[in-house]
Amino acid sequence: MKTKVAMMFGGKSVEHEVSVISGIQAYLAMDTDKYDVIPVYMTKKNEMYIGDDIGKIECYKDIKGLLSRSQRVIMINEDDQVKLVAHPPKKFGKGVQVPIDVAFPVVHGTNVEDGAFQGYLKTMGIPFVGCDVMASAIGMDKYMMKPVLKENGVPVLDALLFTLKDYEDVESLLDKVESKLGLPVIVKPVNLGSSVGISVAKTRVELSASIDDAFRYATKVLVEHAITNLREINCSVLGDENDAIASEIEEPMHTKDILSYEDKYVSNAKGSGSKGMASVSRKIPAEVSPERREEIRNLAVKAFQTLGCNGVSRIDFMIDEDTDELYYNEINTIPGSLAFYLWEPIGVPYKELLDRMIQLALKRARIEESLTFTFDTNILDSASFGGSKGSKV
Repeated sequence: MKTKVAMMFGGKSVEHEVSVISGIQAYLAMDTDKYDVIPVYMTKKNEMYIGDDIGKIECYKDIKGLLSRSQRVIMINEDDQVKLVAHPPKKFGKGVQVPIDVAFPVVHGTNVEDGAFQGYLKTMGIPFVGCDVMASAIGMDKYMMKPVLKENGVPVLDALLFTLKDYEDVESLLDKVESKLGLPVIVKPVNLGSSVGISVAKTRVELSASIDDAFRYATKVLVEHAITNLREINCSVLGDENDAIASEIEEPMHTKDILSYEDKYVSNAKGSGSKGMASVSRKIPAEVSPERREEIRNLAVKAFQTLGCNGVSRIDFMIDEDTDELYYNEINTIPGSLAFYLWEPIGVPYKELLDRMIQLALKRARIEESLTFTFDTNILDSASFGGSKGSKV
């Protein structure tokens, strides 16, 4: 019997459209001899839909029309079986009920990649592909992950974190950046991906504009020193906290100081179809020495396992060409296109990559099922609040 997989994409995120591309790419690459795959589109209100056209990228040119001929569903757990059921339910008859064995979220950004959606799936009791709640949350927070990695020997750049309270006094904020970090700096929303809201500031005026832009997307903003003679190198990792391997490494090419959203998803898509991150201009393998290549791959695995990741992630590194220092930049716990283009060069086709990710999810579920989360106790039999003021049990 085939394993029933819900391939879930979209969701309430500024990276919604990117997720649709990545999710449908994965859906089309799945091993249909082994898996029965149900594409599930999540709207920007996190409403879930299934249907014959949900897995067709061309249908997303008219999302309103797509939804009108698709079925809205909700996820329920009934008799230890998770199902996608029609919503609202029909007055007569059972309506649509689709049992699923594992969820495969291919989602990017806040509200879906940051542990929130993973927590929902965990609460529903469905095994799911990718990082768990904690790894997803830490991996998405560009500031919180720094001390975790630094404590474990992964080199990171120092940074400043600013909140909405700090933003009330912009001039003091700008002063602090200039005195602590100097210019140029890179400004980032603390919990977004796909380069949304990220920019380099070389002057105080640019810094003010960058801060304004970043706060459009997040309530916390990260500022760190910008490496002026920068070389970016990326590496993907597959596995879990106990056993993981690294992919080939790449050097993405871009038009500005940083790899922008347009570089990733817009300019390279023209004339090449909806290929997402797979269409970005890049050098694979990156042109570095064999020793530097292994250093990057080993450090990628170390970062992945330190954060407790699962499935496939992509770790982005920075090389300061002036000092030859290597720094961890960030992790994409669910990378665009699932970074399949970094695995094919070392003999792991996309279909196999997806299969390994699902098997890792099922392995984690088996391990968690063997753990004890409850124990029998008679504490409620003797519980008493002991009068109006109550008492300790």
